[in-house]
Amino acid sequence: MSNLLNEVLAANKNYASGFGEKGSLPMPPGRKVAILTCMDARLDPAKYAGLTEGDAHVIRNAGGRASDDAIRSLVISHKLLGTNEWFVIHHTDCGMETFTNEIISGLLKENLETATIDRNGWRNLKNSGGSSEGQFINWLTIKKQEVSVLEDVKRIRNHPLVSKSVSIYGFIFDVNSGKLIEISEATEAGKVRT
Repeated sequence: MSNLLNEVLAANKNYASGFGEKGSLPMPPGRKVAILTCMDARLDPAKYAGLTEGDAHVIRNAGGRASDDAIRSLVISHKLLGTNEWFVIHHTDCGMETFTNEIISGLLKENLETATIDRNGWRNLKNSGGSSEGQFINWLTIKKQEVSVLEDVKRIRNHPLVSKSVSIYGFIFDVNSGKLIEISEATEAGKVRT
């Protein structure tokens, strides 16, 4: 076993020993909220949104983008589990701003191992063993955070499976200050429609 695996298992043992009443939490989130945000390790939605276990659904992916799978999760969150307020939260200094669909597709075509970035951009350390399948994926990269938040809120709001009764808010989390910055145009686009 790796050291990391041992650390995770030890931490879980400690966590499970004090789990107690959390085993009785209901399936629907208590605060009827869902958050779509980035997988970035610097973001802790429970802390920046004041959540505890059982409060909310948190859907995470690279960039916090409104991908088909994210929308699938949001629709299930509302339709079957009662959430009625959704937050789309992107963040400053996001890795999704550092490449384009063409860059990642090219890197993957050369090699599937971890790439590196320097002042000249992304590059592979090896150039064999890749796949051209990356060209068939829209990686949902980000050029400007405010624009991507607005795009995602609009995409969710206009999706035919999203109830018009759900409020959708758009924010950017500042990784330097910990503050949530509302993108008012996105929140306006996500208002409840009657």
